[in-house]
Amino acid sequence: MILKRLTGKAFASLAMLAMFTAAFAQGPDLEREQRLADQIVDDIFDGEPVMLKAGEHEFLSIYTEAGEGARGAAIIMHGRGFHPDWPDAINPLRVGLTENGWNTLSLQMPVLEKEAKYNDYVFVFPDAYPRIEAAIKYAREQGNDKVVLIAHSCSVHMVMSWINKKGAQGADAVVGIGMGATDYKQPMLEDFPFSRITVPVLDIYGEDDYPAVHRMAPDRLAAIQAAGNAKSAQLVVPGADHYFKGKGETLVDAVSSWLDTL
Repeated sequence: MILKRLTGKAFASLAMLAMFTAAFAQGPDLEREQRLADQIVDDIFDGEPVMLKAGEHEFLSIYTEAGEGARGAAIIMHGRGFHPDWPDAINPLRVGLTENGWNTLSLQMPVLEKEAKYNDYVFVFPDAYPRIEAAIKYAREQGNDKVVLIAHSCSVHMVMSWINKKGAQGADAVVGIGMGATDYKQPMLEDFPFSRITVPVLDIYGEDDYPAVHRMAPDRLAAIQAAGNAKSAQLVVPGADHYFKGKGETLVDAVSSWLDTL
C-alpha cells in the first residue's frame, strides 16, 4: 500500500518544484557536520566515536556496547540538522537501549544549512544510503546477529527512501519515530514503501506530535498491517511532543518493550 499518492496538477506542481530545487542542490553540508562533530566528540561519556566511510567521505558515529549477552545492535538516526548525541530522543535511545541489552550505533546523518526545509532535504536522501549501509556492515562486523534501524523525523524519510530504492536489506526490524513530519505546505514528495518491508515495523509518535504525523497515522497503520507482519505495531507516547523532550526514558521503555516482542 502506498501513502499519499499525488495526481494531476498537485503532482505536476510538486514535480516542477522538485526539479527546480534539484538544480540548486549541493549535497550535504560537510563543513557543518564537521563542526557538529568537533562540538560533541570530547563530551561523549558513554560509547566510543567511530568514523565510518560512505564513499570518499568519513562520517561520525558513536558505538555503545551493552556488555556480554547483547541481543543485537540498534542503529540510531537523528532528526533534521541534529547530531548522533542529540539530547532529545537520540542520547536517551543510544544510552538507554544498552541498559536493555542492545548495542547501539548512532549515526551522523546528512545535514544542510539551518534554514533548509523538507523540500531541500529530499535531494540529500540518497546521500544517506551509503551511511545506512556502512552502519549495517559495521554492526555486523562487531558480531551483532540482529540489526534494528531506529530513525527519528527526517531520518525516517531517509531510511524509507533507502528501502524504496534498495529494500530493507540487512535490517531485521525498522522503528520510525515521528513518521511523516514535513514543513508547512510541503507535503511528502516520496511515499513510504511499507509494502516492501517484510520485517517488523514500529510506528511510534508523541501524543502532542506534529499535525501531519497524526493526520497520516491511520493510513500508516493500514499500510503496515497490509504488509502482513504480525509483530508490526503503532504506538502513541502520552504527553510527548515530536522531539520527546522530557520523555526520553518513556520513549526508551516503549521501544525496548516492542523489541522484546521480536
